[in-house]
Amino acid sequence: MEKNLSIIIPIYNEEENVKRLYLELAEVVKKIKYTTEVIFIDDGSTDNTLKVLEEVKGDLLKMVIQLNRNYGQTAAISTGIKNSIGEVIVMLDGDLQNDPRDIPVLLEQIEQGYDVVSGWRKNRNDKFLTKILPSKVANWIISYFTGLKIHDFGCTLKAYKREVLGNYAIYGEMHRLLPAYCYWQGAKITEVIVNHRKRIHGKSKYGINRTLKVILDLMVVKFLLSYLTRPIYVFGGIALFLFLSGFAVNAFVFVRKLFFSGEWLSPLFFIGFLLWSVSIICLLLGLVMEVIVRFYLESKEDLPFKVIKKINF
Repeated sequence: MEKNLSIIIPIYNEEENVKRLYLELAEVVKKIKYTTEVIFIDDGSTDNTLKVLEEVKGDLLKMVIQLNRNYGQTAAISTGIKNSIGEVIVMLDGDLQNDPRDIPVLLEQIEQGYDVVSGWRKNRNDKFLTKILPSKVANWIISYFTGLKIHDFGCTLKAYKREVLGNYAIYGEMHRLLPAYCYWQGAKITEVIVNHRKRIHGKSKYGINRTLKVILDLMVVKFLLSYLTRPIYVFGGIALFLFLSGFAVNAFVFVRKLFFSGEWLSPLFFIGFLLWSVSIICLLLGLVMEVIVRFYLESKEDLPFKVIKKINF
């Protein structure tokens, strides 16, 4: 039986690109052995993108979702995933810089048993200082903290088996961290070099500030996946560090007073006392978070871990 494929494309003000993209996709879909649906998510475009999409005709099964305003690429992708039915999900940008002809290459790796196939724009056609350099920095940071050794987290062109995506709720710029989500859940991931074309029409929607957003989202993801069921480890660790720091400061004050005739009520003494106070607050916050997490997990039907097989159960 043929598998179902969902191609998800977030678009925002791409009226000059969507028709050509549709036609290119139609040619590619003819050559792959999947029952394919293409879902365009119009992320609150203010130009004629939606009108062009509605008017373009062809054999390709085209579905369009319009959001009432611009929520960002992550929200658009999340909407597309929730409204798709494919056993395999492919994502790509709507600006024509991702080449639809690379989709069969990704699907070949899926057929070989990989759960996630990530595109690598090895030869990027972008400006170095504003796009390539920030991307390299962000990719290195993400790779270091997640342990997932791929080169291009920012490339939208990726393929996923639906089963590994689970029911993740993604926000901010977290669609770029989906491979890390899947990796931490035991997914088998590979990377393939894909073509990256120069933007011909329209303007890029992303700038250098995206790097900071991705790093902040990485911190959230790391906390949720590593410490969701044990928040006391985070807050308790901070509390211990602050307590020891306060102890060191006040020990210095004590030694200075005892051997060098220093003052008890110096600014350092109050700094040490403040560190102790904050450490107690952090510890109490950790305990409160533990109680909240217990209520949260016990109210969910699903366990916070994934069972992949049962034998003679």
